Amino acid sequence: MQQKETISSELAPKAIGTYSQAIKINDTVFLSGQIPLEPKSMKLVSGPVEMHVHQVFHNLSAICEASGGNLCDIVKLNIFLRDLQHFEIVNRIMAEYFDEPYPARAVVEVSALPRDAIIEMDGIMIA
Repeated sequence: MQQKETISSELAPKAIGTYSQAIKINDTVFLSGQIPLEPKSMKLVSGPVEMHVHQVFHNLSAICEASGGNLCDIVKLNIFLRDLQHFEIVNRIMAEYFDEPYPARAVVEVSALPRDAIIEMDGIMIA
């Protein structure tokens, strides 16, 4: 029988709903969606799109590290944008955090995100 392990990090925002930051089953970690919340204040970062994207990667990174890995262990990444005009910015910033082989990925434009965020990401990691 497989046992679910809850993963959490104080360096990432606390869950704002009925979910865990991540769930680990064997060596697979399912990362919940992260928006650009600053972990201590629990407020969205302000400033240009780049700051929002970096904050989401910082949040995901903290949860990956709490799971025993790092961002490069993500094998599937889902990115939700309120405006696909930010696609190139996300690609450029993602290249700062990942090396080849890059994770499988989807980028989807959505009409709304929690707390009126402009970006959210979730993923699957192998630890």
